[in-house]
Amino acid sequence: MRPRRFNPVPFPYHHELELEITTLTNHGHGLGRVELDTPAEEEDQPARGGWVVLVAFALPGERVRVRVFRNHKNHSEADLVAVLRASPHRVEPVCPVFGECGGCQYQNLDYTEQLHWKRRQVAELLEHLGGVSHPVDPVVPSPLAYGYRSKITPHFQPPRRDRPLKIGFLRQGTRSALVDVEACPLASPAMNGELTRLRAAVLSGEAGYRSGATLLLRETAADGVVTDARQTVTEEVDGVRLRFPAGEFFQNNPHILEAFTAHVAAEAAGAGARFLIDAYCGSGLFCLTAGRRFQAALGVEINEHSLRWAVENARENGLESTCSFRLGDAAAIFEGIPFAPAETAVVIDPPRKGASEAFLEQLAAFGPRTVVYVSCNPATQMRDLKLLRSHGFGLRRVQPFDLFPQTRHLECVLTLDGPDFAGEVNGK
Repeated sequence: MRPRRFNPVPFPYHHELELEITTLTNHGHGLGRVELDTPAEEEDQPARGGWVVLVAFALPGERVRVRVFRNHKNHSEADLVAVLRASPHRVEPVCPVFGECGGCQYQNLDYTEQLHWKRRQVAELLEHLGGVSHPVDPVVPSPLAYGYRSKITPHFQPPRRDRPLKIGFLRQGTRSALVDVEACPLASPAMNGELTRLRAAVLSGEAGYRSGATLLLRETAADGVVTDARQTVTEEVDGVRLRFPAGEFFQNNPHILEAFTAHVAAEAAGAGARFLIDAYCGSGLFCLTAGRRFQAALGVEINEHSLRWAVENARENGLESTCSFRLGDAAAIFEGIPFAPAETAVVIDPPRKGASEAFLEQLAAFGPRTVVYVSCNPATQMRDLKLLRSHGFGLRRVQPFDLFPQTRHLECVLTLDGPDFAGEVNGK
């Protein structure tokens, strides 16, 4: 049945097409183009190079048959019906619900090729959103391509007599429908064993849930698998022990964390800064792992609860003489900083939405020697880079890390020189 608000231009609902997939978008969709017989009615002119069609789970170099389910102003979305000519890099997915579950986009793509495309996507975002052409270092791979996640959060909806209870993750392309997931290959065997136990307890009623809920499974080497979000767990990174509540945010691929944090520390210290500011410090990951390279390090956090954990982690690691922490005001993050900007490196790791313009203006006004910008969303990171470059910051290095194999996600680390210290002027 055609959706009530379906836009029939340029294709009717469930119209089938054959097309060549030429690239992957940063959202993990295969992209192909088709020539229209006539320009789309709502467009002033035909799309250059053909009308764009986005197809989940289709790979570059493939010829595919697709079925259109949504038309937008300048592109359409379609489901993959058949692969008519497969990519030589297509592999058999490990997970039986790959293609239904929205958690993974690339299980059907050889891992080396995943890294190639992630590097290319960073370069394209850098040019199109950051406004600069700059070399992108090869993506640092995860030591584990599967079984790497240290946290998963399966969901289930309120039980109903007319609907089997599903415990799992969001279905591909939906906002509320769930796919039943008995085991997730991105999680470790121990976590999947605990997931089996939890699923049985929920399905039997033993767990006592009367409504929908989100389950938590967090694994650390010190604590094993934990299911209570309030329980304190410990993760060790490069000799630093970090304690935090199991339900709190912490990077979910511990196998690559030592290389990841070591890179951030080396880039922060590389231009000769004597002091470090970690402006989104959380429970202290970057401040404590990098702070040992500096005369003094200061973590700033606007969440008082996270700040308490950072202070405790510094004390437990014997780093309180080097690493201190303060509660920051979002409107005046750098007010009262005791370090000279010319001798200071700033590490920032904002949420997916990126840093606010107000924060970036404050950072520019502070004028540090070096900025190391860590992001799980290169699109917003490149948007913020453009603003920083407008203030005279120069881009020195772009280094992606694959913390999330089999998915479209990655972490990207940008190293920038302050306006008065740029070895490269605005990336030119």
